[in-house]
Amino acid sequence: MSTPTYQQCTKTVMDNIADPNITFDKNGVCNYWHEYQKVAKNSLLHDERGKIKWANSIKELKKLGKNNKYDCIIGVSGGVDSTYIAYMIKKAKLRPLVVHFDNGWNSEIAVHNITKIVEYLDADLHTLVINWEEFRDLQRAYLKAGVVDIEVLTDHAIIGTLYRLAAKNNIKHVISGTNYETELTLPKAWIFNKIDPINIKDIHKKHGTIKLKTYPFFDILKKKYYLNFKRLTFIMPINWAPYNKETVKEIITKEIGWVDYGGKHHESVFTKFYQNYILPTKFNIDKRKAHLSNLICAGQLTKEQAIKELELPLYKQEELIQDKEYVIKKLGFTMAGFEKIMKEQPKSHTEYKTEGPIENHYSILKPAKAVYKLFK
Repeated sequence: MSTPTYQQCTKTVMDNIADPNITFDKNGVCNYWHEYQKVAKNSLLHDERGKIKWANSIKELKKLGKNNKYDCIIGVSGGVDSTYIAYMIKKAKLRPLVVHFDNGWNSEIAVHNITKIVEYLDADLHTLVINWEEFRDLQRAYLKAGVVDIEVLTDHAIIGTLYRLAAKNNIKHVISGTNYETELTLPKAWIFNKIDPINIKDIHKKHGTIKLKTYPFFDILKKKYYLNFKRLTFIMPINWAPYNKETVKEIITKEIGWVDYGGKHHESVFTKFYQNYILPTKFNIDKRKAHLSNLICAGQLTKEQAIKELELPLYKQEELIQDKEYVIKKLGFTMAGFEKIMKEQPKSHTEYKTEGPIENHYSILKPAKAVYKLFK
């Protein structure tokens, strides 16, 4: 099969390298630009409507939480978005349960930021510390499997933990830092379904070495239960006001004592190495293209500025050597063994078992009481 002619979007820096699903219109504008404009028009409320929606949500949260210890639940990583959510919650005088998922890869700066967030909110913190031996075996299995989305393992556990803790504490609202202005753009070929325990289990069955006893698996039936029976609702208030990344960093630095960790999701040592080395080395993916393109779509960056940013190396050489040795040693690989994995042909997640549509696995949904017993 011949390699397609290189093409870059005329408005963003998205291109057809490692993205088989990208399309371009007659003017060379890619689908991601058009998708952003559509979402922005329908979902970004940068006017009085956004203020009213957030104000009404605050009233509803306080009303439902009146006789409860918490009004809402938030997940924090020490990153920009979750820290800004903490800032918004403080200003709204809400009482959150703060949740952090410790997968063993927190940077020192992330730990500092999380501590500052909890102190700022004067809130309860629930930290789920994953069983390291299990989590390491899962990450090793994913690397051996050759699939692209190793971060599924962290995201899957975070989602399940938030749902369970919300239900356990009778909390009806999860306030999320998810936002369209900085993270809508992302090719589907670069990620996989975060709620597919069958895929995780099959990859681990074929490439793992130890039994998983504590990893918090979460599936679509459990999700439906929490949403439909427990009436859990997700709120994304960052979409209801202008969200300039640099301005937000200044605010949380001043108000909370937040410290910049240098790159998107670099609060995790593994995520930094994954995005800046594993993805470009094995999959020819530079995730900066998606992040920078999103900022271009949002009017926070010009294409010329983004191109200059992409010309910079993904890693400073001394940092790469240090992080590479640290990650490989912590995961229990030899340098030669890890390099061999990097050179092997990538595989699709769909080459392993997947959950697929819910009807493939649950032909008859149980009555509510029976379903409830699954999650007590």
